[in-house]
Amino acid sequence: MGQEIESSDFSEADYDAFAARLKEETELLGEMLSDDCQGTCFDDGSWVGGYELETWLVDADGMPAASNGEFLNHLGSEDAVAELARFNVEFNAPPSRLTGNLLSHMQVQLEQLWQSGQQVAEGLDTSLLATGILPTVEQRDLVLANMSDSTRYQALNQQVLRLREGRAIHLDIKGSEHLQMTHHDVMLEAATTSFQIHLQFPHHLVARIYNASKIVSAPLIAASANSPFLFQYSLWDETRIPLFEQSVPVGASDYSQRVSFGVRYADESLFEIFDANLKRYPIMLPMLIDAKPEEFAHLRLHNGTIWRWNRPLIGFNRDGTPHLRIEQRVVPAGPTLSDQVANIAFYYGMVVAMAHMPDAPEKKLPFAASRDNFYAAARASLSASVNWLDGRQVGMQKLVLDELLPLASQGLEQLGIDQDDAEHYLSIVRERVASGQTGAAWQRQWVSEHGKEWRQLVLAYQERQQAGKPVHTWTLN
Repeated sequence: MGQEIESSDFSEADYDAFAARLKEETELLGEMLSDDCQGTCFDDGSWVGGYELETWLVDADGMPAASNGEFLNHLGSEDAVAELARFNVEFNAPPSRLTGNLLSHMQVQLEQLWQSGQQVAEGLDTSLLATGILPTVEQRDLVLANMSDSTRYQALNQQVLRLREGRAIHLDIKGSEHLQMTHHDVMLEAATTSFQIHLQFPHHLVARIYNASKIVSAPLIAASANSPFLFQYSLWDETRIPLFEQSVPVGASDYSQRVSFGVRYADESLFEIFDANLKRYPIMLPMLIDAKPEEFAHLRLHNGTIWRWNRPLIGFNRDGTPHLRIEQRVVPAGPTLSDQVANIAFYYGMVVAMAHMPDAPEKKLPFAASRDNFYAAARASLSASVNWLDGRQVGMQKLVLDELLPLASQGLEQLGIDQDDAEHYLSIVRERVASGQTGAAWQRQWVSEHGKEWRQLVLAYQERQQAGKPVHTWTLN
C-alpha cells in the first residue's frame, strides 16, 4: 500500500507543515505540466511497462500463512515487499520498454520472480498462491495481530479510523448471496490481491491515455475476473472491487472516497487529478520529508493514500527526468502467470489503440456510462451488458471477441510488439473469453460440482496454477 514512514504519531503542526509542502509541490507540478514546459520538463518519448503482483502465502491445507516477515528475510530480494497482512507479499518488476518481444520477456521475468519465491516458501512449509481473494480466508484472519510489521500500515489504520471518528466499517455486498458484516479496522483490505499494470507513455498523449485506461477497465476486469467468493459467500465475479472500496471508507461522497473509479475523465492534463488530491482529500500521513520540491515527495506520499482504480503516478527515469504513468489496478492476481501476461497484452493494446483513434472515445462514451460499465463488469464479468462508443448496448463477451481483441492487436502493432508474441498472448484472452472460463467462472463451476469444500477448492486451484496452463484449459476433476 505504499512507501514506509518513520512514525505514526502526528501533531497539528505536522499537518500544517505537510499541507504547505503539498501545496507548493502541487503548484510546481502545474507549472511543469503547462503548455510552455511539457516538452522539456517531463519525459515525452517513452512507452514503458511494468507490473506489481500481490500474492498469498498459504499452508499445506490452503489456509493463510502469516509468515511474510520470515519469507522476505529468507528471500532477501529488493523486488519483494510486505503487503498489509502477514500472509501477503508483493513482487515488483523493473520497468521495460514496450517493444519487440517484451511480453515473452515479462513472462520469463515473472517466472523467475515466482520460482525464487516458491523455493523460499517451500522451505518454510508454505507456498505462494496468486488469486484475487483466497476462498479460505476468514474474518478472524483479518485482525491487527496479522498486520505486517510496518509503521505505514499502523498509521493508515489509525488515520482511517480518525477520519471515520471511530465508527465501525460496514461491509454490504450483494451477489447471488448477500454478505453484511461489521469490522473495526482496515484489515479487510488485506483480502484483496491484485496484478497492477503500469504504463508510462509520451506526455502529449496524457489525457487520451488516462481516459482510455478508464474506458477499458470494464472489458479488462470482465476478461480477468477471479474473485467470486468472500467468507464463503458467492458474490460478484470480481468481489475485490466492492470489498476494497468498502474496506477504507472515508468521505461522504464520490468526490472524497479514497477508493473509487473517479468522477470524470481528464480534460487536458493529469494535473487535474493531483489538484483534486490537494483540494478534496484530507491528509492521512503528514510525514515531513527532506527533499527538494521538484522531487514531489509529499505529493507522491499523499497520492499513495488515494487508491483510484486508475491511479496516475509520478516517477523518475534513471537520468532523473520525471515521467507520468498510469497504475491500472482493476486486474486480480492469478490464475496463472501466462494469464496475467495475457492481461497485460490486452490492456496495453486496447489503451494504445484507443489513444490514437482520430475521434477520442471519451467524446463518444459519457463518463457515467464508463463507470456503469465498470461496475457491471465487476459484478457479472463476461455476462454483463454494457453501453459502448456508438451508443448501443452490447454483451461484454461479444464486444471483447468481435471488437476489442482486434483493437488490442492493432495497438500492440502500433507499439512495435513482436507479432507472434502479441498473437500468442491475445489468443489466451480470446480462448478464455470464447469459452467463458475465467478464474471466477472456474471457481464457481468447481463449487457447483464439488460443493462448498473451500480448502479443497484452494488446493485444486493451486495444483492447476502450478501446472501453468491458462485457466481456459482447466478441468474440474
